[in-house]
Amino acid sequence: MYTVFKSRKFNDNYGSRNFRAAARVFSILLIICLLIQMFTGCNAQPEANVNSKYYYSFTDSLKNTVNLVDKPQRVVSLVGSYAETWILAGGSLVGVTNDVISERKMDLPEGTQIVGTIKDPNVEEIIALSPDLVLLSTDIESHVKISEILGKSNIPFAFFKVEHFEDYLDMLKICTDITGNKDLYEKNGLAVKKQINSVLSRIDKKNQPEILFIRAFSSGAKAKNDDNMACRILNDLGTINIASKHKSLLEDLSMEEIIQEDPDYIFVVTMGDSEKALKALKDGIEKNPAWSDLSAVKNDRYIVLPKELFHYKPNAKWGDSYEYVAKILYPDEFK
Repeated sequence: MYTVFKSRKFNDNYGSRNFRAAARVFSILLIICLLIQMFTGCNAQPEANVNSKYYYSFTDSLKNTVNLVDKPQRVVSLVGSYAETWILAGGSLVGVTNDVISERKMDLPEGTQIVGTIKDPNVEEIIALSPDLVLLSTDIESHVKISEILGKSNIPFAFFKVEHFEDYLDMLKICTDITGNKDLYEKNGLAVKKQINSVLSRIDKKNQPEILFIRAFSSGAKAKNDDNMACRILNDLGTINIASKHKSLLEDLSMEEIIQEDPDYIFVVTMGDSEKALKALKDGIEKNPAWSDLSAVKNDRYIVLPKELFHYKPNAKWGDSYEYVAKILYPDEFK
């Protein structure tokens, strides 16, 4: 009995040691597997991208899915500001519309072809360039028509709508994703956002100066409200646009309503020929005898804003646009 009992105890101890050894081995293997997952698991999610037939995919401003098979090398922009955004993202262009030169005064590399105007681009010249991406605007009817021809020709295109800084930032993000120059998103996007936030942090929004914003052109002038780029900037800077109180000003610059509100500032941005636009104002609303009695006029607060910052999309200079007006509205804070 003693011998048998001793043998069983030995076997039990031996089995217990085997079980513990096996458990340790299992634990080590489990830890190794977890470590492998930690170092390789991050690659598991993008696996679909690695095996995807597309270089990059995104949704444009018309909710179209844009699939790029390869990294674009021959890009055409039918909007001057979009051309500049693409270059700010580190890209290059083979074709642009003439507003790149006539409005934005951009220096183009030799060989860059002008393919018509922003409103009337030449589709034959565009296709002849064999583009692998064409940048279009949602707001221009001819661009929508051209997109149908591009689609039939299997030429990738993307629509963008840039009215305010956030729109520019979104477009720049997509463009730098495509070019692979993420440092330029930091430099020309996030750094600009930081500049804007710095300007906004210095103002006293309790002041709330009242303003009238006028867009002038050779045949007349109209007040604008929040849908306008410059008005959004002014709104962010704590101003109250009198056109938000009197919607009729958006259709007709009524001196009665302007006199009634007597805004602290009147800002003007010209379209087209600036001299003709300003002459139209002088021959129009400024001829009213009550004009010179307005507080803004008497206090030299009737100000024509630079087109490059408040009519054309300023892109990487958006922060300069905010700062320019902030210094006018809040001179003590920006001495």
